[in-house]
Amino acid sequence: QVQLVESGGGLVQAGGSLRLSCAASGRTFSSYAMGWFRQAPGKEREFVAAISWSGGSTYYADSVKGRFTISRDNAKNTVYLQMNSLKPEDTAVYYCAAHDLVVLSTSEYEYDYWGQGTQVTVSS
Repeated sequence: QVQLVESGGGLVQAGGSLRLSCAASGRTFSSYAMGWFRQAPGKEREFVAAISWSGGSTYYADSVKGRFTISRDNAKNTVYLQMNSLKPEDTAVYYCAAHDLVVLSTSEYEYDYWGQGTQVTVSS
């Protein structure tokens, strides 16, 4: 079992920045690939970014590429999502998730463990 707890959400103006954190506990964090997803009101949950267990590979949704950066610190059992140049359309609940597949995945159905989510609101 892996327990995930997100933090760092909040209210920010368009063009601003936030850094989300996801702290993991339980089984060996460094053996899991991690992902960030988000869900806006009335919309389905969508993929945002993923990172391999070593941090050597990352992948981003086109909508956030160049603005968001995913990273991890295995010594701290934490994965981060640095969000810059935020837009109102980035407003959503952001979730981190973990899976033990070797390849990075953009599908929520391949992730085994999920956090409770943290709200990000971007005002125009």
